[in-house]
Amino acid sequence: MGVGASTQIIDTNYMRKTILLLIIIRCTIGLSAQHTLTETDKLISTAKIWGFLKYYHPQVSKGQHNWDEELFNILPKIKHCDNRDQLSQIYIEWINSLGTIEKCKTCIDNSNLDYFNKNFNLEWIENRNFFTKELSEKLRFIESNRHQGEKYYVALFNEGNVNILNESEYIDFEWQNEHLRLLTLFRYWNIIEYFFPYKYQTDTNWDVVLKNMIPRFLYPKDEIDFHLAILELIVSIDDSHAYFSTRYTYASFGFYLLPIKFKLVDDKAIITGFNNETLAKVDDLRISDVITSVGKQEVDTLFRKQEKFTSGSNISRKKANSKYTIFNGSSDSVEIEFIRNDKIYSKTVKRYTAMSFNYDSDSESVKYKILDNNIGYVNMGALRVEDVPSVMENLKDTRAIIFDIRNYPNGTLYSIVNYISSKKNNFYKIIYPDLNYPGKFIWKDGRQCGENEELKYSGKVVLLVNEETQSHAEFSTMCLQTGDNVTTIGSQTSGADGNVSRIKIAGGHKTAFSGIGIFYPDKTETQRIGVKIDIEIKPTIGGISKGKDEVLERAIEYINN
Repeated sequence: MGVGASTQIIDTNYMRKTILLLIIIRCTIGLSAQHTLTETDKLISTAKIWGFLKYYHPQVSKGQHNWDEELFNILPKIKHCDNRDQLSQIYIEWINSLGTIEKCKTCIDNSNLDYFNKNFNLEWIENRNFFTKELSEKLRFIESNRHQGEKYYVALFNEGNVNILNESEYIDFEWQNEHLRLLTLFRYWNIIEYFFPYKYQTDTNWDVVLKNMIPRFLYPKDEIDFHLAILELIVSIDDSHAYFSTRYTYASFGFYLLPIKFKLVDDKAIITGFNNETLAKVDDLRISDVITSVGKQEVDTLFRKQEKFTSGSNISRKKANSKYTIFNGSSDSVEIEFIRNDKIYSKTVKRYTAMSFNYDSDSESVKYKILDNNIGYVNMGALRVEDVPSVMENLKDTRAIIFDIRNYPNGTLYSIVNYISSKKNNFYKIIYPDLNYPGKFIWKDGRQCGENEELKYSGKVVLLVNEETQSHAEFSTMCLQTGDNVTTIGSQTSGADGNVSRIKIAGGHKTAFSGIGIFYPDKTETQRIGVKIDIEIKPTIGGISKGKDEVLERAIEYINN
């Protein structure tokens, strides 16, 4: 045999060994990749599949299975699986046990629907790190042949926002029960995933929220920490309509608080009123005092520390809602530092329980009045529908009317707009969830406002707004803005428009979210942003400390000029 032939045999053997080695390495890498699933990874996939089947699978959506119990049964099975293939096989067997799925003849034709798809996300189904091709195809088949018609777990109110149905409350829920803690997380996460119109706007991607919250729900330090985890989850939707409070969340922040009302401006708290004036006088707390620190911590530091537990669509509303957290504590006294008449003081002041206060409504009893220079003023928080004709009659000869909407109106928008508008106007569009294709929302034109073909009131109209302008107040503002001669003055509103949907949390607790999306007719967003403002006036420490209503003063100046 020649040298060339020998060399060829050696090269062939070398190539075979190299190919075999590469195959072994590739398989080893594949096996290693399948063994990298963490506890959180497995629970993420379970949360998503459980929620998807709940709202998509025909048998599950009709209520043919106890879906909470199904979750409790599947959790131990996924706990001990080692890789993607094992995990996918568990899910496949689970899906097969739920019953047959017939071909859907009505799922294809959606050509007549104007979809809003920014919230829709089923891309996770194709994630090969979690799911085999067989499982992905099975899930896509369910999507294509999803349940149509009346649902067991969800319906729509007349306005279009989702109504959550048939969810067990588990009133006697013991917080140590890991399965019920995960149910609490998975149930809420999936409701927001499929039915919250503003999910696409959250500061933290909703998938990332799930990943971050699983360890918080798996390993709470105690019952207080568990309730704080729920609160942090709910705050993550960045919606001023969201709330969650229990005796455990209150215990975390402290049951003792100062007897003051305040406004956060430039990282400081300005006293604007009292929860109980008698108790405030005990420590000589005065309106216009500017508090800079509490318990040797700067006010802004305290706000940032509690921000993840403070609901609000934007910082303006979060600062308003900080009255529930920022001055609270577990002791009945605290040291504060404050500015009065340009001098800095510090002293220890007493704190009290809320039971010690007599809370009064912030709304003025006066429904309307006439200011200097023949300018009308209407307090929208006090005005009733039946008052509108007489009030507008009494103000018909004024140069201008200021409608103060820094409060919560009483459904007077449609009555008032008939006086300040000469024609019908579109003032909003909505998106509402498509229950037959969960995660998708449908555009719909809203109701018009204004009925008359003549202008009943010809003077200037000014609307006053700020962070207290929320929900129906923002909706009312949008309607009144369509008037013939209207100017909006103030600061960023709460940014939470749309009818509220409520949710039952395990343990008998409740929360809520904005259930339909409200937009201007040109589809400009209002959620988190607030209503459109023509003249922006941000409050200043100097103005508030001198007792000025800077927004009202600017409105009067605008009218006079």
